[in-house]
Amino acid sequence: MKGLLIGLGVVVLLVLILGGSLMGYRNNLVTEQEAYKAQWQQVDVALQRRLDLIPNLVETVKGFAKQELAVTDSVTQARAAMMGAKTPAERIAANNQLEGALGRLFVIVENYPQIKSNENFMRLQDELAGTENRIAVERRKYNEALQQYNVDVQQFPKNIAASMFGYQRDNAYFGADAGAKEAPKVKF
Repeated sequence: MKGLLIGLGVVVLLVLILGGSLMGYRNNLVTEQEAYKAQWQQVDVALQRRLDLIPNLVETVKGFAKQELAVTDSVTQARAAMMGAKTPAERIAANNQLEGALGRLFVIVENYPQIKSNENFMRLQDELAGTENRIAVERRKYNEALQQYNVDVQQFPKNIAASMFGYQRDNAYFGADAGAKEAPKVKF
């Protein structure tokens, strides 16, 4: 009888230890999931700041380069797509479209020296450059938080808790554009 009670006590103790560990892993996953979601909100704030600057920038360019409406329209359409995107994956895709359109806009600016001499345009361009830096920093932090979560969802023994409680890998990473892997060509 005494041996049975000791055996039962050991089993109960093991169940409590394993259950406690399982709950600890679950709580860790909850914390990491909330961390990457909060970091996404920081990315979203920086992206919204850029979206707020773009209409002023486009209007300034339109004032000087009326014949370049196709490019300014593409920036406006890309901004609208960005504002309509709901999920992180949609926002990332729309952001890539917007970055391409802004790149084309700045190529136009190079062709119009009078735009570059406009004080309002220069201030907007500086604000946009600062915002782009903030976006880069927030993207990096978001990717790091998401990576930590994804690692824990897949690593043993946390993967057991993840599968039991419905946590899944999230692949909404920011990555480099396809064209970013090629070095720019300089010709004289």
